[in-house]
Amino acid sequence: MDLQSRIAALIEPSLNAMGFILVRVRFGGTKRPTLQIMAERPDGTMTVEDCADVSRSVSALLDVEDPIPSNYQLEVSSPGLERPLVRIEDYQRFAGYEVKLETALLIDGRKRWRGRIRGVDGEQIRLDVEGSEQAFEIAAITEARLVVTDDLITASLKGLLPPPPPATLPVALQTPEPAVPAEHTDV
Repeated sequence: MDLQSRIAALIEPSLNAMGFILVRVRFGGTKRPTLQIMAERPDGTMTVEDCADVSRSVSALLDVEDPIPSNYQLEVSSPGLERPLVRIEDYQRFAGYEVKLETALLIDGRKRWRGRIRGVDGEQIRLDVEGSEQAFEIAAITEARLVVTDDLITASLKGLLPPPPPATLPVALQTPEPAVPAEHTDV
């Protein structure tokens, strides 16, 4: 398991218990390495106070477990509108919106692509690229982000961005089904 995955496994249960979804963990840099944690609430919001709360919690966990042997800078943020798309569920959630992505290897002579997400088939992401459909294996995508468009801004301002599907939320963040009252009969 790589460092980013180990850190994600370490901090995700705590973030879920606090009411947050872990979006991405990134670690990099040479002079002053940075550990970047992206998180959000299930409704897609993330306030400055939320970032501070996550930062304190993550700092405490990392101080105890010490998975990074050198000095580093911790950066906690929301994914924002130009959010990264990391999991299959991200592409399903934002189907219909525009994305920029980069692949590990050349596909049809290029690595950088931009198009509207048409959907997901198994482990393949389907994009409408310049009027034709192009499919990408998720494992071949090294970076993907939503493109800030008028549609995305309008949906965000109106609170219409799709929330994560309930089935993809950690159990701690799922809204329980309302209890069905038992029938009551007087004797």
